[in-house]
Amino acid sequence: MIRLVKKAQKGNDKAFLKIFQQYEEDIYRMAFLYVKNQVDALDVVQEVAYQSFKKIHTLKKPEYFKTWLMKITINCAVNIVKKNIKVIQLIPEFEEFVGLDDEDIPLSLTLQNLIDTLQEDEKSIVLLRFYQNFTFKEISEVLEIPLGTAKSVLYRALDKLRKEFKEADICEL
Repeated sequence: MIRLVKKAQKGNDKAFLKIFQQYEEDIYRMAFLYVKNQVDALDVVQEVAYQSFKKIHTLKKPEYFKTWLMKITINCAVNIVKKNIKVIQLIPEFEEFVGLDDEDIPLSLTLQNLIDTLQEDEKSIVLLRFYQNFTFKEISEVLEIPLGTAKSVLYRALDKLRKEFKEADICEL
């Protein structure tokens, strides 16, 4: 994999495409957790492809290619969420006719709602740790925060989730 990244950094389009496709599904899933719909998640994937292709020469350590892609994914997804907050839907009934495509992600609706109560930094860390199985070291690199901060934010987020579970009477932890 490192060899492919180095080829891509030297301008080999086929090498970039091959390595990007290995992580495309992970990028989509992470994006979907933020934007909550297929269209915006696909837009994020496209934007990540563009940004990563354009900036691959800035990647210092090829072995962290996936980590680097996840960082770009989170940034793009958060930008779309912020942009969509400003959009006012004129016809709220429209969703009734379209239906929801939220079945793409195997998280239960209740868990997704709970995760959405977290702050962006907490949400990112929880998703990277438990959904993408990133180590604390990888999380600290993706989010550019100290290792200790990644751990303390995760534990704070988990504590919030436990309290929310108890308040919602969903389960006893």
